[in-house]
Amino acid sequence: MTKKYKILAKFISDMSSETKDIETYIFVKDRIGINYKLGIDIKSKALKNKMIEVSTLIKFEDKENVDKKSFFEIKFSTIINIVGDVKEKSELEKILLCDVQEEILPDIEKSFLDMLQNSGYPGFTFEKKLDFKELYKQRTN
Repeated sequence: MTKKYKILAKFISDMSSETKDIETYIFVKDRIGINYKLGIDIKSKALKNKMIEVSTLIKFEDKENVDKKSFFEIKFSTIINIVGDVKEKSELEKILLCDVQEEILPDIEKSFLDMLQNSGYPGFTFEKKLDFKELYKQRTN
């Protein structure tokens, strides 16, 4: 199957790492691998000439109600051009929510892990890989 899109550009459009003080840092360092959860939000905006901007927002935060929290977020923007004949809305949705995400995942993951390391959390890795195909399948069922 040939790809019906082409990535024209991909870049970090926003990045944030917030830890308010040393007490919070020490508290978070012990909890980050257990209590912090990843959240993903994908939005798209039609541009001109069959181009689409896809914004993938990754948040990593403690979901528990505690005072000492750090917050990590990356907004990764991808500009794609639809090159094939895409007639169905569901086909375009799969391209945006699954195919493009699978292709840019190594860049997002590297950027996110670099940010965590540079924020004082070296050696952190995600327990399991993001599986956009599975997430998309769950969304459509």
